[in-house]
Amino acid sequence: MLEKTTRINMLYDFYHLLLTDKQKDYMELYYREDYSLGEIASESDVSRQAVYDNIKRTEQLLETYEEKLHLYSKFQQRQDLLSELKEKAKHEHLSDQLLDLIDALQKID
Repeated sequence: MLEKTTRINMLYDFYHLLLTDKQKDYMELYYREDYSLGEIASESDVSRQAVYDNIKRTEQLLETYEEKLHLYSKFQQRQDLLSELKEKAKHEHLSDQLLDLIDALQKID
């Protein structure tokens, strides 16, 4: 479950601008604020089922965006390569300036 939550949060970070305000609100409350479906329903004055359906549809939408755009998978690949590069640079005792540049690259994403 934690793995799914982490993935949805990452997909949300990449694609939240493509969601409606209501989708963003529900996802923020459910995944970031740890509200229950009932709490969100009560706060939004809708049924628990309506909240559940909206969250499930939004999760599927985020996955669809990722299937088409691959922003998250490319981010992961870049981070993995940068980590590997950093380890090799440390192993080869390259300059601190190079390591600082690698750190800067990792922070861009």
